[in-house]
Amino acid sequence: MHTLSYSQRRGELRTYFDRTASEAWSRLTSDAPVSKIRATVRAGRDRMRDTLLGWLPDDLHGARILDAGCGTGALSIEAAKRGADVVAIDIAETLVQLARERAEQILKITDGAGQIKFMTGDMLDPALGRFDHVVAMDSLIHYRQGDMVAMLARLAEKTESSLVVTFAPRTPALTMMHAVGRFFPRQDRAPAIEPVDAGALRRHLTAEPALGAWRVDRTARIDSGFYTSQAMELQHT
Repeated sequence: MHTLSYSQRRGELRTYFDRTASEAWSRLTSDAPVSKIRATVRAGRDRMRDTLLGWLPDDLHGARILDAGCGTGALSIEAAKRGADVVAIDIAETLVQLARERAEQILKITDGAGQIKFMTGDMLDPALGRFDHVVAMDSLIHYRQGDMVAMLARLAEKTESSLVVTFAPRTPALTMMHAVGRFFPRQDRAPAIEPVDAGALRRHLTAEPALGAWRVDRTARIDSGFYTSQAMELQHT
């Protein structure tokens, strides 16, 4: 893994989501009114979350799930409602606290719900233990392809059944937005999304020795206005 770039990127993301964008993400992931642009992002994220959850078993009682980059906790809550025991981790303490508050309100009125352990920290921490499934929704999209493959290899070490992740597919629109974003003043920039070629990513995953026991299974792409993301499922063979 390119340790320096990975560490630097984590620091940028922590600062952005913990300070600059915490209020915006609180509104985006709620029912609060948002702009038309943000509404397309909200709709796209809702569709993507439903897709990833649809790739997990309907009955998750007895399953242990890692929500790697849990944000405000929507996916963790839905998995727990199906009975899963979830470890929900994010690098942004502000978002984790909001997720914890939302989960307490929802799960206390949900019969048969599993438990969620919210944590602030590194999704790659070996101390988190082992999981049946790992889900990383839009939490790897800010990392370079090499770092992403290395991160998935690390996550696979702790996973028994499936890795369900998303990445930003390289499209003309995303490439243009990535280029234009470099002209904004540094203080106004969100951490850049790193567009990835889907075919190249698949080839690198297949060639990664640490993922030799894994195969790429389902894929799905969501396009919703200003939200474009591609889901990929890796299954343990």
